[in-house]
Amino acid sequence: MSDSSDVRPVLDFWCELQCPDCHRALADLHALRERYGDALEIRLRHFPLEKHKHAYAAAQAAEEAYAQGRGEAFTEAVLGRTGELGARGEPLLVEVAAEVGLDADELETALIDGRHLLIVDADQAEGKAIGVTGTPTYVIDGEVLHGGRSQDGLRERITGIADRLLGR
Repeated sequence: MSDSSDVRPVLDFWCELQCPDCHRALADLHALRERYGDALEIRLRHFPLEKHKHAYAAAQAAEEAYAQGRGEAFTEAVLGRTGELGARGEPLLVEVAAEVGLDADELETALIDGRHLLIVDADQAEGKAIGVTGTPTYVIDGEVLHGGRSQDGLRERITGIADRLLGR
């Protein structure tokens, strides 16, 4: 039996890899990781939007990148090129995979065989069920914090909740 103090608070980051606002949210995520280290678990959750043609493929590619152990590097690199992803699509995902040290051929195969479709679909369905309507959206301690219109003050709200959960 584990002690409840062993349970880390979780911040779910509902993201779409073709979303420029999600790219801007990276600064907040970096600041939160720096402040809390391993005390706060930050999880990427997929919420591809229909208006972005390559977002669904990018979410699948991210799952393959995580399976290969380089998910964070891959997602940050793709978010840094959101405009280019819109123009180039899957070839860009394969290129980024190679750039961050992934097996790019395996990533391309994963996009073809759809091995990560269920994870992306499950994330999207869960997001809709809890009220995610756009990206970025954060969920911590059951509170849904929408950042699609404005991210002003969100880091402070997350920090306040995390500090409370961590007893700081």
